[in-house]
Amino acid sequence: MFSDNVVISNIIAGGLSAGITGSVLKLLEITATRGVFDQKLNRKLVHISFGLVFMLCWPLFSSGRAGAVVASLIPGMNVVNMLLLGSGIRKDDATVKSMTRTNDHRELLKGPLCYISALTLVTAFYWRTSPIAVAVFCNVCAGDGMADIFGRRFGRKKLPYNRDKSVAGTVAMACAGFLASVGYMLYFSGLGYIEASFELVIKFLVVSIASALVESHPKSTQLDDNFTVPLAVFLLGTLVF
Repeated sequence: MFSDNVVISNIIAGGLSAGITGSVLKLLEITATRGVFDQKLNRKLVHISFGLVFMLCWPLFSSGRAGAVVASLIPGMNVVNMLLLGSGIRKDDATVKSMTRTNDHRELLKGPLCYISALTLVTAFYWRTSPIAVAVFCNVCAGDGMADIFGRRFGRKKLPYNRDKSVAGTVAMACAGFLASVGYMLYFSGLGYIEASFELVIKFLVVSIASALVESHPKSTQLDDNFTVPLAVFLLGTLVF
């Protein structure tokens, strides 16, 4: 808390969080426009870093619904930005290049919009005391992001049920999602928001493996894994947590 007044405290927390996450996105926009990384890699670095860095900022906000709602405005503002950029109302070539595969602004209305919408909803309704929130963020950001990076680098062996996906990518997704989930469990546990336990670790493992299998399914490619993965993690998480 930055002030005894909850409203003021949350406004300050929101400003700091927006500044931190915005700085990360701006840095990756610069690397995209200067060609520091391959465009596909740069896009996945955005995918991984935004959600995980944003989640690090959650303790800045007040407890309860007020903190959750204000925090959700951070990704929520990006939902509006995706809609404006994707529809062509607003122009920002750097953002489009850092978040799309093809430099087509309309692509922002698909995967990127699903991604940021999922993070917004989970923040608003589940927040930092919920293992579901941790699982969604970690599997969507770290898991899905690392699946693509490892799949492109080491993905010679393809899955028998989906030749567009690799064993390496699927294993990397399960491992990254699980390790990130455990890491954030310990982070929030240390701050008193979640009670860490071996049972919770096993549940995170189950959810991460399931999310990797969902991401590797051909239907996920057709529907967009930025939609299917958070939905699968949410539904399974509701059952196991």
